[in-house]
Amino acid sequence: MLPTLAAEAPAGENWVYEVKYDGFRAMLHVSNSNILLESRNQKELNSSFPEVVSFIEEQLSELLPYTPFTLDGEIVFLTSPVSTDFEAVQVRGRMKTPSKIQEEAQQHPCAFLAFDLLEINGITQTSIPFADRKRKLKELFKGANLKMEPLPASSKLLQFVPYHKTLEEAWQPVYDHSGEGIVAKHLGSTWDAGIRTKGWLKVKNYCKSTFFLTGYDQQNNYFHASVLKDGAVMGVGSFSHGISPEERHALVSIVKEHAVTEGKGFYSISPAICVELQFLQLYKGQLREPSFLSFQFQKNWEECTWEQLQIDMAPIHKNIQFTHPDKPLWQNPTVTKEAFIAYLMQIAPAMLPFLKDRHLTVIRFPHGTLGEAFYQKNIPDYAPDYISASLYEGISYIICNDLSTLVWLGNQLAIEFHIPFQTARTRNPVEIVFDLDPPSREHFQLAVKAALEMKTIFDQFNIKSYPKLSGNKGLQVHIPLTPDSLSYDQTRLFTEFIAEFLVAKHPNDFTVERLKKNRGDRLYIDYIQHAEGKTIICPYSLRGKEKPFTAAPLFWEDVNSSLTVEDYTMNAVLKRNAVRGCPFKDYFQTPQDSVIRELLSLIEKSKPKKKSAAS
Repeated sequence: MLPTLAAEAPAGENWVYEVKYDGFRAMLHVSNSNILLESRNQKELNSSFPEVVSFIEEQLSELLPYTPFTLDGEIVFLTSPVSTDFEAVQVRGRMKTPSKIQEEAQQHPCAFLAFDLLEINGITQTSIPFADRKRKLKELFKGANLKMEPLPASSKLLQFVPYHKTLEEAWQPVYDHSGEGIVAKHLGSTWDAGIRTKGWLKVKNYCKSTFFLTGYDQQNNYFHASVLKDGAVMGVGSFSHGISPEERHALVSIVKEHAVTEGKGFYSISPAICVELQFLQLYKGQLREPSFLSFQFQKNWEECTWEQLQIDMAPIHKNIQFTHPDKPLWQNPTVTKEAFIAYLMQIAPAMLPFLKDRHLTVIRFPHGTLGEAFYQKNIPDYAPDYISASLYEGISYIICNDLSTLVWLGNQLAIEFHIPFQTARTRNPVEIVFDLDPPSREHFQLAVKAALEMKTIFDQFNIKSYPKLSGNKGLQVHIPLTPDSLSYDQTRLFTEFIAEFLVAKHPNDFTVERLKKNRGDRLYIDYIQHAEGKTIICPYSLRGKEKPFTAAPLFWEDVNSSLTVEDYTMNAVLKRNAVRGCPFKDYFQTPQDSVIRELLSLIEKSKPKKKSAAS
C-alpha cells in the first residue's frame, strides 16, 4: 500500500498527519522462532541491516506476547527526530561483504520506524480502520518497552512513529529540519496491499534554488543544470518535468542555436540561462526529483553557487536577508561570508544540540578575521522577533535553539560561539570539560599526551569521554552529565583530582599554575575554567584565527602523533562528518554522572582526615 502524492494536505477531524521518513520501505515479521525484514518487493533485508535484527532478538522475550506480528515501516538512518540520511541507507543496501556491513552498522546504525500494524498474535489487522491499527501498535510498543518516538543515536532500534492531529504540528519540525515531508492518513482507511491509496496522501517538503543550464539531451528531453563550486562548473542533475510545451520548445531552440558542442543528440552550452527548480535535497551531489518552476532571466549565472544552493536548501525563517555574501572573512585561501554561512547550515544538525538553551556569548568580526573583533552577550535591539533571549544576572542572552538564529548570527559575523557549562534551565553543569592548553601550537603534542593520559584514567573507571580540538592550539575533553545531577563543587573536586594526578605523574610536562610566566614550556590543565559563569568554545564553532580552524569533535583513534589543528578547517570537518559521522553523536545519550559519583566517593575517602582540636 502506497500513499498518493498531493500538492496540499487535506484537513478535517478524520485526518491525522505523520512525518514521512526517507529510507527503505520495509515489513518486519516477528514470530517466536523467526525474524524477517523484507522490502516491499519481498527482498530479504536481514543481512543488510543486522543491527536491527540483533536488537529485536535481544527484545524477543518482551515481544513474545504479541507474536506472530507484522509491522509496516521504514528502515532509516536518523539525523534528527524528523529527518534522515537517505544516502547512508542506500550505501548499506548496496553492500555485499558481511564485514563491511557490520562495520557500517557500528558507525551508522539504522532503525526500523513502525507506522502501521498488519498482524498481531497471528490475527490479520488490515481490514480494520487505521485508528484501531495505530492504537494496537502503540499498545505493543508500550508493552514491549520500546521507543515511543523516533530518536537518533538511541540504542533502541525499533521505534514508533506517532501521528499529529494538526498539520502544523507535523509540518513545522519537518520544515525546520529539512525532512522529506508528511503523510496525511484517514483514520478510517484500511490497509490494502499493492495499491496506491487516496486514504494516505503524501506532501513533500521541496526546496527551491536557481541553477544555470549546461546542456540538453535530445534523446530523453532532459535539460542539465549546474552550479559554480570552487570556481568550476559542477553538474547537479537534470530535469524535464514542470516545464510547459511552449517553454520547452523555446528553450530547446535557444539551446540548439547557442550550442558549443553537439554529439549523439546532446547539446552543450556555455553558462548563461538561469532557471529556478524545486527538488528534494541532494543525493550524492545530485538533485532528487527536480522539476522546473521558472526562468530567471535577471540572474547572472555566476550567482548560482554551491554555497547559495546550501543556503537555499536550509529551512530558515523567510525574513532572513543575507548581506555582502562575497565579503572575505579569511585570507590565503579566501573564505567568503557566503561559504561561512553555508558551513553553519551544513554543520547545524551536529552543532545546535550543544547550543540549545545555553546563554550564548559570541565573538563578532565585522571586518573579517584580520579586523577588530568584539564580544557580544546582550541581544541587540535590532534583533528580529524570531530570535529568543533569556535574562540572567542582568544580561539578556541570545538563546540559539534553531537554524534561523544560528545563521542570523552568522550574517552578523558572529564567528566564535562560546557556551557555559549549564543551560538556562539548570543551576548546575550539564557537562564537564577539561581545557588542555599548551604554551603554543608548536607544543600541541603535549595536549595529545595529556588527553591520552586522561583517557587512560577514565577508561579504568569506565568513564566515557569525548575529545575535541579547541580550534586554536590545544585540546578539550568533554564528559556529559545528567542535568542538575552534580553541583559545581562536586565537579570541581573531580576536575582538581584528575589535574593534580596528571601533574604529579608528569611534572615536567603539565602544570596547574595559573600565571603564564611561571608555566615555562609546560601544558596548563585548566580545571579552574570549569565553573559557573565561565564558558568554553562550542563544538564545531569556527575560530577567528589565520585560517577557518574548527573546534572539531574527534574520535579517540584520531588523537595521536599525527593530529594537527591545521587538518581540521571547516571544509575538512564537513567532509569528515559526511564520511564518518559526528564523533559526539551519542553525547547526550551517555551521561557519566553515576560513575563519577562513585569516583567522588573514593576521592573523599582517600583524603587525609583532619585532626580534631582535642588531639
